[in-house]
Amino acid sequence: MKKLSLISLGILASLQLTKAQVISSKKWADLFSYNNVLAMKEDNGKIIAATENGIFYYTMATGEITKLSKANGLHNIGITAFDYNPQTKIGLIGYQDGSMDVITPQEIKYIVDIPIATGYNGDKKVNHISITGDQAVVSVGYGLSLFNLNNKEFGDSAFFLNGGIYEASNEATILGNKVYSVTNTGLKSHQMNTTFPVYSTWTTEVPGAFKHIDSESELVFSNATAAYIYNNGTPTQLPTSFGNIRDVVVTSNSIVVTDNRVYTYGLNGVSQNSISLGEECNTATTAGGKILGGTVLSGIKDENNNTYKPSGPYFNIAYNINLFDNNQMLVSTGARANNYNEPAINPKKPGFYYFNGTEWIYPSFFINNPKQINVLDATISPFTNNEVFFANYTMFDNGVYRMKYNATSKDFELVKYYNLGAQPYYRRPVGFAGDSQSNFFVSFGFNDGNPSMGIYDKAADDFIIKKIVLASDGIQKTVFHENMLWTPLPRSNNFWVYDYKNAANLSDDTDYILAETNGLPGSSNGALSVAFDKSGDAWIGTNSGLRVMPNASSEIKNSHPAMEPIVIEQNGLGEELFRESAILQIAVDGGDQKWVSVDGGGVYYLSSDGQKTIKHFTKENSPLPTNTVTDIKIDNKTGKVYFVTYNGIVTYQGDVADVTSNFGDVVVYPNPVVYSNFKGKVTIKGLAEKTNIRIVDAAGNVVHSAVARGGYYEWDLNNQKGIRVASGIYFVLMTNEDGSDKATAKIGVVN
Repeated sequence: MKKLSLISLGILASLQLTKAQVISSKKWADLFSYNNVLAMKEDNGKIIAATENGIFYYTMATGEITKLSKANGLHNIGITAFDYNPQTKIGLIGYQDGSMDVITPQEIKYIVDIPIATGYNGDKKVNHISITGDQAVVSVGYGLSLFNLNNKEFGDSAFFLNGGIYEASNEATILGNKVYSVTNTGLKSHQMNTTFPVYSTWTTEVPGAFKHIDSESELVFSNATAAYIYNNGTPTQLPTSFGNIRDVVVTSNSIVVTDNRVYTYGLNGVSQNSISLGEECNTATTAGGKILGGTVLSGIKDENNNTYKPSGPYFNIAYNINLFDNNQMLVSTGARANNYNEPAINPKKPGFYYFNGTEWIYPSFFINNPKQINVLDATISPFTNNEVFFANYTMFDNGVYRMKYNATSKDFELVKYYNLGAQPYYRRPVGFAGDSQSNFFVSFGFNDGNPSMGIYDKAADDFIIKKIVLASDGIQKTVFHENMLWTPLPRSNNFWVYDYKNAANLSDDTDYILAETNGLPGSSNGALSVAFDKSGDAWIGTNSGLRVMPNASSEIKNSHPAMEPIVIEQNGLGEELFRESAILQIAVDGGDQKWVSVDGGGVYYLSSDGQKTIKHFTKENSPLPTNTVTDIKIDNKTGKVYFVTYNGIVTYQGDVADVTSNFGDVVVYPNPVVYSNFKGKVTIKGLAEKTNIRIVDAAGNVVHSAVARGGYYEWDLNNQKGIRVASGIYFVLMTNEDGSDKATAKIGVVN
């Protein structure tokens, strides 16, 4: 039986992640895809597989799977190369941007100072890594470098400058005291000696365009259609004509060549087997007497069609996420370019992913579909919970699609297509919203140069079109609040509020248009996001700053509704918060704190009034895959925060769940606090919206007092004089705002 474990790693059982790096913690988790296996290694019955955003470990005897990503130890995403030495238990990961992670049983060390050739302006991607003993050879676009795994430092580098043009080392390997590299002009070699860096001293062993190479006791290399064993200066071709070789792997007792099939040979080149795994593979190896393929879409696959991988969506591409009851979620993958104008259709056309509460489901509808697919939003139908609507924002095939989920086949089938009366290029749907009366809306742009709203007519099983005459082709997903639809318009300095009153009657509607005269930034040319807090204030994000409209549902009906920026103090001077920044998304948690995504700037966690930055997460200091987060959603039952990016989804376990005027389950952590193990603040969560806190010692003396808002509090373990308290037991005495509810807790302190 296959088991899934998300803690630690089989080969890294002694790894102390908290000591080895600082960007992840137990609060973080990933929702990455582990389908696309790029490289594999075997270690005593355990398969180590590298994928785009992480590595996973499959134990063949037990079926156990563990994983390692930026959420629990790695420092980057975008893996392009990987190798591992079973003897030393050291692995090396190469990334798209040229950085590397060295994984040892003691630590994970980030290497960012990869040698770069003078004058080279091309791709820094690590093409390939090959480990032999304590040395690794790292192939890049301008040559290759040796890397010592013991001291974790680079040695010699050879920059392949040929006729003024840098030549890539596609792959390389070490055999004996010699480095062999395959390039587009030949198989090249050099002794690891003092002249190693001088490219003119390298020998072209075999001319030709070669892509793959590997070695154990034998050296094997290949071009697209032929593979060779190289021995004593003589290449011996394997007895097969290949179609398009994807990889060659040499194990201790076999040669494995992967194209549209997987071929195995003895080390003497004698053919042993040839099988098809029924799908595209990047690589393959042999282990435990089995052939295992590293597939593009199914993780590790064996000869019996069994697949092994951690749970995750089909691809890492993500744009928008919607959370539902029973832990269900829908992830959309679409994109727009040129200031929210044109569909940015991914060639993979991923559509949406569905998590049913226990596993990820990918609709076969999107596999090899000839239609244009660019899904900006997907939601469970408000009328029946086994159907999904999705918005396809494209030039052609644009419209709303309704699909039915089949729990038996675990697939979706198309029920109906609504083209909204669209002609090609026009009426492109963006997102859905619903109200408490089961009215269902879709916002769409490019309705003859106007933003519009589709209102679902259940009797007609179609959408009624509500158009507003305003020169703004673009539109964002609408948000329902206080019986009105609040809709950012990204291609004009406007914001649309639609009071539809009776959804079946368009004649009594009222439209409110907010513009620069209402307080939108003069430098802006579009509103991008909106969220509402517990006070009913609208937080509106534009491509040039943030605005707040207090008591929005009442203010919007005034003769001249107004919104204002948040002004914070910086070095004694007032400064507008997020001035000139594009605010991609805003979310409000159960304690009324705000999560704000700034394009290129990561995510800010703000106090309820926006005056204080509680946390600032970036790709540099957290597991965020990128500093551009396209969506943020919060599960207020658990406090978990979802961050969505085009490079994958990560979650952060926040300290604020449902917050009311009374206490929830009060939890203190860490507890006890041992200074030698933890030097941060102690968190108390499960508090009321406003909590009066007194912390006393065993004698009843008050050592600290505070008022906490938002459902949690962090104590720095200092007394009221700012001095760290002595070792001992401390009691936390708490009351809510009106004294009607009380709670207590104990904290043990060991200095």
